Amino acid sequence: MGKMKAVFFDQDGVIIDTERDGHRVSFNMTFKEFGFTDEWSVEYYHELLQIAGGKERMKHHLQTRGFSKPVPPEQVDDLIKEMHKRKTALFVELIETGKLPLRPGIHRFMKEAMAAGLKIGVCTTSNEQAAKAITEKILKDIKFDIVLAGDVVSHKKPDPEIYNLALSKTGLKPDEIFVVEDSKNGVLAAKAAGAKVVVTTNGYTEKEDVSSGDIIVSCLGDPDGEKGRLTKGVKDLKFDGVLHVDQVVAAFSK
Repeated sequence: MGKMKAVFFDQDGVIIDTERDGHRVSFNMTFKEFGFTDEWSVEYYHELLQIAGGKERMKHHLQTRGFSKPVPPEQVDDLIKEMHKRKTALFVELIETGKLPLRPGIHRFMKEAMAAGLKIGVCTTSNEQAAKAITEKILKDIKFDIVLAGDVVSHKKPDPEIYNLALSKTGLKPDEIFVVEDSKNGVLAAKAAGAKVVVTTNGYTEKEDVSSGDIIVSCLGDPDGEKGRLTKGVKDLKFDGVLHVDQVVAAFSK
């Protein structure tokens, strides 16, 4: 096992708990603006999360349940593209107004990674505009070496393409990086790329099968804030509710 040189973070559900109160709400606001009565419930959106990508989720919804009013087949692609653009703008607005706070421990963990000299990357299927709102505004004090977002790859997670691209762009090997993910699809993608994985589950993903992750916690934890619960660890990992970068690097470099 090589020494860890970088950490790649998924975005939604890892950096910000965006799915339930961010993306879902933005989709519902968009449907209303476009004259549809469709409304995705918390439970239904969990089902849709098994499909990676917002445009893909809308297409799946259209194909399986149908929109509240008919859409001519030749207009589907353009309509979904337009709706997704508006949905992203609404989502970015939620982020920039501070209505979606960072998950416990994420900022501290990134600062520790910087101090340790690790390269830091974001690998997400979320829209590039949303990724920039987080990396360039909310986390503007973090030096990101690589931000891969949106349609930069043709295959979404659980395909490992986005992590393979990150490895290619940084010139690193799989055993020199670790990934922080929150979902089954994300963990499968990182594992397929050959990476070690820290899983930080949330309300949507805590019941998913993320057992192939190497370390699994409910959150990274903050010394003076919310503490995480450890459900899977590695040998000699001493966890007191706060996971530190040096612990992960030591564990994964053995």
